[in-house]
Amino acid sequence: MGQEVLELSPSGKVLMTLGKEGVSGNGPDTFDRPAGVAVAPNGDVFVADGHTPNAHNSSRIVKFDKTGRFIKAWGHTGLEPGNFNEPHDICIGGSQNRIYVADRRNKRIQVFDQDGTLVAVWPQFGEVNSIFVSKDDIVYAGTAYPDPNYKGTEPVDPLKGKGLIRGIIVGSAKDGSLKAFVPDPVDLTTIVRGSSASGIAADDHGNIYAADVGAHNLRKYVLQGRP
Repeated sequence: MGQEVLELSPSGKVLMTLGKEGVSGNGPDTFDRPAGVAVAPNGDVFVADGHTPNAHNSSRIVKFDKTGRFIKAWGHTGLEPGNFNEPHDICIGGSQNRIYVADRRNKRIQVFDQDGTLVAVWPQFGEVNSIFVSKDDIVYAGTAYPDPNYKGTEPVDPLKGKGLIRGIIVGSAKDGSLKAFVPDPVDLTTIVRGSSASGIAADDHGNIYAADVGAHNLRKYVLQGRP
């Protein structure tokens, strides 16, 4: 099962299917554990393909037009700029409608134009699980990074959260600068990588919504001082 991206109507009717049910691959019509989807204003569909582990060592972005016709793919597993190691989420946003990829195991955000040309690489956001970019060029990223003040005698343990700081980083989509940090609120002993915010969005007032994979719920943060 799985290995598909589905377009659904508001009532749940399947309008379009990308990929083949239960078939893994890295060709123009197959996926290997797709992890995120973004849709451009013109209807083009971008899929972050290659959640770890996967059968074909896939780590790529795949682009389709609004009818589901394959256009192109870029990236493979690697450390080099433009390549990925578990592209875990993808967003199209900001004033320039650029593509922002949460390149989780490479511990960075990568920014592309919609043709796949690399624009920027931002390691300062840490090990990013989820990403959302608002129309006023604010980045919201669910992430984790080493705690510089950790003095424990045990080594850093991602499964137990030892030596890690987890939460949501708020930054600028214009230059990658960091603006604020919202710590994860619960004990995350079930989380192996990144923040508990495995999905993230924000509204026009700056309120943040997180899909919490650790506590299995949704949470909302209200931006203070704004209507």
